[in-house]
Amino acid sequence: MNIELIREHCISKPDVTESFPFDDDTLVFKVNGKIFAMVNLSGDTQLNLKCDPELAMELREKYMAVQPGYHMNKRHWNTIAIDGSIPDALILDWIDHSYNCVCLNKGKRKLGSRKKK
Repeated sequence: MNIELIREHCISKPDVTESFPFDDDTLVFKVNGKIFAMVNLSGDTQLNLKCDPELAMELREKYMAVQPGYHMNKRHWNTIAIDGSIPDALILDWIDHSYNCVCLNKGKRKLGSRKKK
């Protein structure tokens, strides 16, 4: 997984915009004006994603690379270290989940249901 794959997946979704509202290093993805993903462009790659609170806790317990959201509401956001320890398909599922939490308010949507291409 790399920044370009993350970016391509995020901007492929309907009504998504990308911008740098905080600094030149943090790429932010919004749907309908609300943030659903953020990724840093320098240093070790980290991805912030919105998540159902119960699922967020489960993911933190299961994966060392998943931590409470950095500079975010730790109940609703996770920071994922993109270090190769989590399969790309799972990260893409988590991006989909975050998008759906924000634009559809369906935070409890079942993960892993991404359509195969």
